Amino acid sequence: MNDEKPNDSALGPVLVTGGTGFLGRAIVDRLLSQGRPVAVAGRTPAPDLVARGVRFIRVSLEDPVGVREACRGMQAVFHVAARVGVWGRRADFFRTNVLGTRAVIDGCRIHGVSRLIHTSTPSVVYNGRDLAGVNESLPLTTHCPSPYPLTKAAAEAEVLAAHCQALRTVALRPHLIWGPGDPHLVPRLLARARAGRLRIVGEGTNRVDLVHIENAADAHVAAERSLAGDAPAAGGKAYFITNGEPVILWEWINGLLVALGEAPVTRRLSLRAATAIGCACEAAWSLLPLASEPPMTRFVAAELAMDHWFDISAARRDLGYAPRVSMAQGTSELVRLLRSN
Repeated sequence: MNDEKPNDSALGPVLVTGGTGFLGRAIVDRLLSQGRPVAVAGRTPAPDLVARGVRFIRVSLEDPVGVREACRGMQAVFHVAARVGVWGRRADFFRTNVLGTRAVIDGCRIHGVSRLIHTSTPSVVYNGRDLAGVNESLPLTTHCPSPYPLTKAAAEAEVLAAHCQALRTVALRPHLIWGPGDPHLVPRLLARARAGRLRIVGEGTNRVDLVHIENAADAHVAAERSLAGDAPAAGGKAYFITNGEPVILWEWINGLLVALGEAPVTRRLSLRAATAIGCACEAAWSLLPLASEPPMTRFVAAELAMDHWFDISAARRDLGYAPRVSMAQGTSELVRLLRSN
């Protein structure tokens, strides 16, 4: 990691796309604590952020003119916003994730933004096989049964290709962000478990990495500081971001459920059966006008049954990333919070 970096307060005004979301808000908190002028671009106003001095810019990633204009006057952009999900029309994901990211890059170039930190995802290297301790040398996916990884891979590639001296770029790949305020991962697990709809897919021994929200936010701030150095090692590169403590997924899920007074998951479904169910669901959802996501897809089956843990030594070396909230500490704190509520 390069030591010649300016003080945080000297890094200038910053824009956070998706700054009203789970990760975006955590990044905004960090930036405000540095005394930075912060603007947030999003579709839904956030009066609580405005009350803290954040400038809210109402814009959708599907509005390229508005996105480009939002970059005016910024020294750095954290591009966190994206269309997420495991199901939907590829054209919709492409419009938001690829064309929206392209508009962010154009806005940075037009308005002289010097640093772009892009939030990607480890699923950009999906290959249908176990990912056990893999590093960033793994190629981007070109075949995936979900449009999200495909469009995020294309967006990441454009961000990294845009890296130059005038606009320094980096892509971060946080895996399964969780913690206090999580609106997705743990709430969905709890809802499915309470409804009796959760099954152990596969043998139940697959190892998976997660990343606590505090660590994910730390990594983004560290990435910007790295880009601000005289000779940033991170420029034009992608980094896996995790807690660095892979867990046996179903043991972690059941430990969380039991700690919250819920019954552990015991019913099982083979990966082959889950994949077949996913195929059937995808066919039905393609034919019928259903707005919800299918209860199972081929991509979800693979995610639930296979290894997904990553080598984060590059992030430690180039970004100075050091996870400070451990899995045990984060889980214990989350359980206390959920039980109190």
